[in-house]
Parts: sequence; structure tokens; C-alpha cells
Amino acid sequence: MKLKINVTDFGAGSKKVTSSERKISEIAKNAGTTIHRAKLLFRMVNYFKPKYILELGTSLGFATQAMSHGNPKAKIDTIEGCPKLSDYTKKHFRVLRLDNINIITGNIGDTIKQLESKQYDLIFFDGNHTKQATLEYFESLLPKAHNNSVFIFDDIYWTNDMTEAWKTIKQHQKVTVTVDTFYWGIVFFRREQAKEHFKIRV
Repeated sequence: MKLKINVTDFGAGSKKVTSSERKISEIAKNAGTTIHRAKLLFRMVNYFKPKYILELGTSLGFATQAMSHGNPKAKIDTIEGCPKLSDYTKKHFRVLRLDNINIITGNIGDTIKQLESKQYDLIFFDGNHTKQATLEYFESLLPKAHNNSVFIFDDIYWTNDMTEAWKTIKQHQKVTVTVDTFYWGIVFFRREQAKEHFKIRV
């Protein structure tokens, strides 16, 4: 696709694309969720059946669509910092008739503080891949988690910075079980379970 948009990047940015004007095809290749990960996300949402989902970093909405199809009854809030990208993806969702997705445009850190007081069953962290931002988002969203909530962190080994953030999250007193898939870090808060950390390859 030759269509280009001006991207406002609030996060760590892309390692491969530095221009603010980017082709949709470049965003899909370098910043979008892969088919493999989208399928896994679909299966996880289909299994856990979360009613309320929050996604940080919509991009082109590949992950969002996977979650929407995984549980069509879920209510999905997804935050995208770039207005142009948000508008493009919002129109795409309308074409696909994905009515259970609510795109919120704005800086993720600021928007989190303005969210309604409801709790989320699943939160997918895929925006601003820096240690400071990731930990701030994590701490800010802990009050919106309950005993059976699931947090999924994308690209935990993308940089040393992200790996340090993942190590800090694993040791948090409210975290009981974690699953490291190499590209994702999955967090559970079940108080009835002993603290354990698993590594699997999927």
C-alpha cells in the first residue's frame, strides 16, 4: 500500500524507520503485530473470555482485531497516541464492523489517568517500549486489575531497557505468576497461587 501518513511517535520509536512520514505498509511490517502473535492473542482471549480489555498502542489494530474476534462480546478500549494513525485505524474498524472497539486518541500516560474507574480483565501493553514508561503504565494500571486479571507485555527483550522493566515487574509484590514467551511477558495476580516464573516458547 502506497498510502502515507505523518506519524507522531511518543514512544521509543522504530529501529528501522526514522522518518515521520511513513507508508502504511512500512508500519505494518515494522510496528504491527505479526500474524503468529495475533493468532496467539486470539487464542488467549478466546480462552480467558475477558469482558473488559485495554490495549496500550493501537497502531494499525492487528492485535485489536485479534482480541475482538477472540471474544466478540468483550468491550475493548485501545489507546493510540498518533492522531493520523488513530483516524486511519478507526475508519478501518468501521469498515470491518468491529463495534466492540473504542479507540481513544491521546498520550498513553495522560489517557490512563483519565480512564473510568472500571477494572480490566486483560491489558495488552504495546506502546512506548521504554523502561520508565512501561513501569509507569504498570503501576498506574495496577488499581484496575483484579485477582483474575491478565497483563501481557510486548517485546520484553526488545532492548536492555525493556528487559530491566520486565525483571522489575516480575518481582513486584502483587505479581504471583509470570510466563516468559521471549517476545511476551504474561503476568497473573492470583493470590491463591505461589509466586512462580515460567519460560515457554510458543
